[in-house]
Amino acid sequence: MTRQDTFKHKGLREQLVAQLRDSGISDEAVLKAIGEVQRHWFLDSALDTMAYEDRALKIGCDQTISRPSTVAMQSQLLCVQPGMKVLEIGTGSGYQAAVLCKMGAKVFSVERQKGLFDQTRKLLAELGYRVRCFLGDGYQGLTEVNYGPYDRIIVTCGAPEIPAPLMEQLKVGGIMVIPLGEEEQEMLRITKEGEKKEEWKVEKFGTYSFVPMLDGRNMGS
Repeated sequence: MTRQDTFKHKGLREQLVAQLRDSGISDEAVLKAIGEVQRHWFLDSALDTMAYEDRALKIGCDQTISRPSTVAMQSQLLCVQPGMKVLEIGTGSGYQAAVLCKMGAKVFSVERQKGLFDQTRKLLAELGYRVRCFLGDGYQGLTEVNYGPYDRIIVTCGAPEIPAPLMEQLKVGGIMVIPLGEEEQEMLRITKEGEKKEEWKVEKFGTYSFVPMLDGRNMGS
């Protein structure tokens, strides 16, 4: 399949980066990655004209691709450095994983919807993004595969509580960014300063709306 990245697409990305900068995104690595990743390649071609608007869009399996501003904010809160191991919960369209790859992260991503997993793993490989994709229950992280502990963990779905298995897989000194809540979520950045819960530093960064994290339910097809 031949994918187009026209001057129009590139111009729209430049406009998007300018909007994100004006909105308070200051991490140059994040802005550079957003400017380089072709978001329209992660969407149905029918949504091509909307790809660089700051809006969430449907991607199938009752999931959405997050707004660029949300992707940028979560990426900035992670404070990623090149070479860091990042565990992503909720591969979705693969766009967030691609942005993290552009920032130099080693990305491990878990998706529970098999249809979405198959589609996105293939797409990321075709586009040259070296993301290790896994089908599984993101609430549990990657307990069956010994790639951890992780420098960073990013959760891209709304969690009703902080998943204990994920905190166990996060390095001491590591950071988790997670939207916490039921109907709407509060964006948290949790720095694991020690193994005990009272040693976790929790910062809050406003309210968002994410699809819910599913814990303990059958994985969809």
